Amino acid sequence: MLDTPDAVLLYIPLMKGLGMSWTEIKQTTRGELEGLLGAMYEHEHFHSMDGYSDDDVSELAKNRPEVRHQYRRYLETRRRYNDMLNVKPKQSFGGINK
Repeated sequence: MLDTPDAVLLYIPLMKGLGMSWTEIKQTTRGELEGLLGAMYEHEHFHSMDGYSDDDVSELAKNRPEVRHQYRRYLETRRRYNDMLNVKPKQSFGGINK
C-alpha cells in the first residue's frame, strides 16, 4: 500500500471526510470508493463559497485573483444542480436602489 498513492488520495480522505473505518473500506469495491470520494469532493465544492456575495468575492479577488475562478465554478455547479432539481433561483430586490 505504501508504494501507491492510494493511501493519500483514496483511503485517508475517505476515513477523514466520510468517517469510514478501515474495515468498511476493505469491504467496499474500488468503484464504490471512488464514487464516494468523487461525491464527497463535489459536495465540498457545492458548498465551498456558501455565504459569500458577489461583493465579497470582488473584495477577496483584489489580493487573490484565483478566487474569481473558484466563485464562477461554484456558481456554475450551483446552477447545474438547481437545474437538475428544478429549483428556481430566488428573486432579490436588494440591489434595485443602488
